[in-house]
Amino acid sequence: MSFQLSPSGTILERLLALHPKRIDLVLDRVERLLAALGHPEKKLPPIVHVAGTNGKGSTCAYMRAMLEGSGYRVHVYSSPHLVHFHERIRLAGKLISEEELSATLEECETANGDQPITFFEITTAAAFLAFSRHPADALILEVGLGGRLDATNVIPPPLATCITPIGLDHQDFLGDSLAAIAAEKAGIIKRGVHAILGPQDDEAKAVLIRRADQLGAPLYVYGEDYLAVEERGRLVYQDTDGLLDLPLPKLYGRHQIANAAVAIAALRRIGGRWAREKGIEWGLKNVEWPARLQRLHKGPLIDAAPKDAEVWLDGGHNPHGGAAVAQSMADLEERAPKPLYLITGMLRTKDAVGYFLPFRGLAKHVTTIGIPGEAASLGAGALYDAVREAGIEASPADDLIDAMMQVSAWSRAREEGPPRILVCGSLYLAGKVLAHNS
Repeated sequence: MSFQLSPSGTILERLLALHPKRIDLVLDRVERLLAALGHPEKKLPPIVHVAGTNGKGSTCAYMRAMLEGSGYRVHVYSSPHLVHFHERIRLAGKLISEEELSATLEECETANGDQPITFFEITTAAAFLAFSRHPADALILEVGLGGRLDATNVIPPPLATCITPIGLDHQDFLGDSLAAIAAEKAGIIKRGVHAILGPQDDEAKAVLIRRADQLGAPLYVYGEDYLAVEERGRLVYQDTDGLLDLPLPKLYGRHQIANAAVAIAALRRIGGRWAREKGIEWGLKNVEWPARLQRLHKGPLIDAAPKDAEVWLDGGHNPHGGAAVAQSMADLEERAPKPLYLITGMLRTKDAVGYFLPFRGLAKHVTTIGIPGEAASLGAGALYDAVREAGIEASPADDLIDAMMQVSAWSRAREEGPPRILVCGSLYLAGKVLAHNS
């Protein structure tokens, strides 16, 4: 991880050196720092806390848009960022300024002294400090990793907790089974606080339900207490309080129907002013969340693409996310057939074979690259081996432009017409694409 050499970037580089590990899941260090800062986590607006393996960022984006559509000021904390660190901290609708980010990070650095603390812990403390100084009606708080020992899990009881679909990811830190990972995610569930569960495998769902029952947390389960489906070009949402006929989400993919439903269910459970139907409708139409099946229309990468090609960008990076994106590509193929080509880069810590398996029989070819500037990236050759193991034709490339030129050559040779190209496999790669293609 590296940062641009702005004042905040220089500070962020220093903060990376405060702990020998990038991830070390305990709460005592962040609690110590927050105490030294005067407990800003106790001075926050009403919170919705969101965990999960896939879809939590999209769910947060929907809630933010729905609340802003009702006229409310909303703080948002999310991670990782795509291009600039400032994306992680949104203050009442606007990204934190460079001046305030630098000052807040320096304040946290001074308060911490030379004591060990991870990068995510100290930057989360900085976010809480910034949030505490700006009035807002709500804070949408996304978990960084897991839940139980995540640095965000030091807040007072929120208005609601949401747990989006759980899959296998970060097994080195969270456990090697769905049940173990679900137990970590369940750590954000609080006594007496509404808990909204997105679609879950039975193994994960059983763990979450058991934890909610232990804490007396009112539970709202997708497919049992609420549901959303696409019908005749509309989103039909139904829960125990009734039915809503809504526009389809701006974000593409059938998995986004479920993500939107989690956001709607949370707002309706909280109730009152939070659940205005006009705000929900506005949010579905206007939600923004880059690199989640985002269609690219201009820039150097588009200039290098075959004429009339579709170019899509997605940051999903685990088997569950791969399955969701592959399903979306299959849906597109059914509506408007085009040969599908993938350009992909992934981190060494991810299950590359598991990610690509859902694309077998769907993708014509995968061109692999290393993610520029990322020490943890798989090399193009190693990723090529994983794609071939998944049973898909592949070739390595030097960089994004070389990969796009290869796709152009394959497409011309096969005389198939304009292709559909998906750049995928990592949020880090997605960030490089957005920075390069701006």
